[in-house]
Amino acid sequence: MVIGLLRIFAVLCAAFTCGKLVSKLKLPAILGWLIAGIVFGPYLAEVVTLDITNSVWYKIMIKAFECFAGVMIGREIIIKKIAKSGKQMIGITFVQSIGTFLFVSAAFSVVFFITHVPVYLAFVFGGIALATAPAPALSIVHEYHTTGPVTKTLLPLAAIDDVIGVVVFFTVISIVSGTHGGVGASPFTVIGMVLLPFVIGIAFGFFVSILMKSVKRNRVRFCLLILFLVLSAIIGLLIDFYVFHSFTLNYLLMGMAFSATVANLVPEKELEEPLKLYRPILNLSLVVVIVNLGMPLDYRLIAGAGAFTFVYILSRAIGKIGGAYIGGKLTKAQPVVTKYLGFTLLPHSGVSLVFTGIAATTLSAFDPSLAAIVSGTIVAAAIINEIIAVIVAKYAFKWSGEMDEA
Repeated sequence: MVIGLLRIFAVLCAAFTCGKLVSKLKLPAILGWLIAGIVFGPYLAEVVTLDITNSVWYKIMIKAFECFAGVMIGREIIIKKIAKSGKQMIGITFVQSIGTFLFVSAAFSVVFFITHVPVYLAFVFGGIALATAPAPALSIVHEYHTTGPVTKTLLPLAAIDDVIGVVVFFTVISIVSGTHGGVGASPFTVIGMVLLPFVIGIAFGFFVSILMKSVKRNRVRFCLLILFLVLSAIIGLLIDFYVFHSFTLNYLLMGMAFSATVANLVPEKELEEPLKLYRPILNLSLVVVIVNLGMPLDYRLIAGAGAFTFVYILSRAIGKIGGAYIGGKLTKAQPVVTKYLGFTLLPHSGVSLVFTGIAATTLSAFDPSLAAIVSGTIVAAAIINEIIAVIVAKYAFKWSGEMDEA
């Protein structure tokens, strides 16, 4: 474990350096972090090996940092501020999520019909495609200090989008598994995956808010914030171990629910200094989470990327951009949101790889060839898409006029 931690520390230092170099090229630092994860991960330099990434302690560490990173989303979800646009935001999220699922499923239905692949696999691709990985977009928001309608819509949208993604994906995979003699995810599991991160985050956020309002020193408030955030992650891990028997819960949503509760219960002035003290932890968390996104990406699959990968990247992009545009029009969102929000939703790898692993395991039980199609297509698409998507997301914020050029 000690050797593993030293290797991870070395990769994080390299990622930080890569991020600085990439920033000199006027590109987001996250691109450097992602590339460092790919280069120094298990499939190239092997500084961090598969034994490390598959170890329980590594996964616990990543889940904790995901919880810490989620604080960035929640602190922006002030109910009083978003009450006026709440229905609009939910409407846009629903249209672009379901729109992406339907468009990707339809595109692959045609492709699979022509290539004589079982058409039901198209809906598995659609279920994987609709989710958005919040961390890359959050990193860009954090790095460039973006502010405006697109940013304010994106942050809570990313959380809601993941919830819809979990429900749709597990519904699809359960139907596919059930019709082929497998065992699908139970309704209890799906409901638990969706609700428990919110319940845990809100509960601990509520308790720490009461304590934070009763103390005067900012450093004590900061320590309380960290303590209860860590406790919420520990409770989540205990539930994962003893209830789900796997790393099932979404810790990004847990951190978001925690900080959103605190941000709504603790006066803004009392929370301002503790959040400033929290910034170094947030910076580290974002680097760790993004580097981890690059770790499972096998660069060799780029060479084997074929028509399925191209169809997946293109159809998902059309679904996200087109869905956000239609959703914005239907809900009468601000023109800048309608035009540019979809471009910030293209990052995808974290959630997609989790769903891909589950889908591949399920499909392997009755048709390993289909599992290979899903795994090869999505991992290759993740590498290509993520690099392009990060750059596109940066320019979307620039085009919308929300980027701090300094």
